[in-house]
Amino acid sequence: MKDLTQPVLTCLDLEGVLVPEIWVNVAQKTGIGELRLTTRDIPDYDVLMKRRLGILDRHKLTLQDIQDVIATMAPLDGAGEFLGWLRERCQVIILSDTFYEFALPLMKQLAYPTLFCNRLEVDDRGRIVDYHLRQPDQKRQSVIALKSLRFRVIAAGDSYNDTGMLAEAEAGIFFRPPTAIAKEFPQFPVTQTYAELSQQLCKAGDLRP
Repeated sequence: MKDLTQPVLTCLDLEGVLVPEIWVNVAQKTGIGELRLTTRDIPDYDVLMKRRLGILDRHKLTLQDIQDVIATMAPLDGAGEFLGWLRERCQVIILSDTFYEFALPLMKQLAYPTLFCNRLEVDDRGRIVDYHLRQPDQKRQSVIALKSLRFRVIAAGDSYNDTGMLAEAEAGIFFRPPTAIAKEFPQFPVTQTYAELSQQLCKAGDLRP
C-alpha cells in the first residue's frame, strides 16, 4: 500500500539533463576552449568556478557576453515534453549549480519549473567577480531538507556534482553520464533517453506510466 503521507518529489539536475551545458556553449561561441571543462571533468566545484572566473577575467568577458550566448540556446530535444509529463505525475524541483543570471531564459522555455541554484556577483563594468552558493553541497542538502518534510525523493543527474543528491534520494538515476562516472558509481542505473528515464522514475516513485 502506498504511504499517502509521503508524496513523491523528483529532483532533476539542469545542465546535461534538460538543457545543454552552458559553459560548453560559451566555449564554442567564444573560441575559448578552456571553458569547456565542467563538473564532468573537475569534481570540486569551487576549483572549477575559480578557474572559470580567472579565464573570464583574462579574456575580459562580461555577464552580458555570456547571456548573449545563452539567448541562442534551447532545451535538449524532448526535454520540455519529458518535464511536462513528469510534472503531471509528481512535484519537480530543478537542483542546479548554475546561476539565476544564466538560467532564467532557459527556464522560460521550460515553462518556469521550480529552480534552486546560485547567484553571481557582478561589478559596475558587468564583469563577474565572484559567485555565491545558496549553501555548500546544496543538492544533497536540498534532498535532506525535502525528506524532512516527508517527501519521498527520487533524483536524476549526469555528473560528479549530482552523486551526493542521487545517493541521498530514495532512488538515484543517471541520465547520459560520461562512461567513467557511470563506472565509478555503478549503484545508479544509467539511462540514455527520456523514455528510459521516465521508465526508471515510474519504477522508483511508483508513478503512473
